[in-house]
Amino acid sequence: MNEYMEEHRKKHGRRMDHEERQRKKTARESHKSSAVSQKLYGIKAKLHHAKRHSEKVQLKKTLKAHDERNVKSKDDGAVQEGALPTYLLDRENQRDAKALSTSIKERRKDKAAKYSVPLPKVRGISEEEMFKVLKTGSRKSKSWKRMVNKATFVGEGFTRKPVKMERFIRPMAMRYKKANVTHPDLKATFQLQIIGVKKNPQSPLFTQLGVLTKGTVIEVNVAELGMVTTGGKVVWAKYAQITNNPENDGCINAVLLV
Repeated sequence: MNEYMEEHRKKHGRRMDHEERQRKKTARESHKSSAVSQKLYGIKAKLHHAKRHSEKVQLKKTLKAHDERNVKSKDDGAVQEGALPTYLLDRENQRDAKALSTSIKERRKDKAAKYSVPLPKVRGISEEEMFKVLKTGSRKSKSWKRMVNKATFVGEGFTRKPVKMERFIRPMAMRYKKANVTHPDLKATFQLQIIGVKKNPQSPLFTQLGVLTKGTVIEVNVAELGMVTTGGKVVWAKYAQITNNPENDGCINAVLLV
């Protein structure tokens, strides 16, 4: 009952160009949905985009499952107990790509945890806050000099440039040579000498100038801690991340990256 379209199709068949018309209709669907999504606004747009997002996620999952279905690799880990028959000796155990991809993901997570830092995000600092403009010359028209307002590290044999050639001035009162470094496993704090500034997340310029702000990764001398590698070599330098604002506290507190 009411199956007149199917009945007509069975009796007379389809149009000669039915497949071509269906192909063109499918090809136009994406353009049509794009035009509709661009014109929608308000709650209808939110619902439409949520629906499209869920469809895309499902499509990606389906494609990934299809890709992983036929990929097989040799599995050396699975060892069966007991003696194998002769006709099974030449066969290799296989494992599908899904287990393989899971192991790769776990390995990536371990690697990411190895290089993680205590403070992954820090507040951005503007140049107005970082530098103080110094006007030079008789008419005070030249303002190309900058004085650093934050704590800095300049190294052991540092010598200032001539006054007329020095662009960035790092005051003596804001220079630091030692840091209070806490070992996360030992739960103990040691005052260690700073070797250098590895990375300031604010800017490469601040790294070059040796500016010490919250989140900066510094290299400290850990020779007195007696740390040894698995190969038996003595570790004399390790990285640490600054966890406080040195310009406010008057000291540098850091956590050792182990």
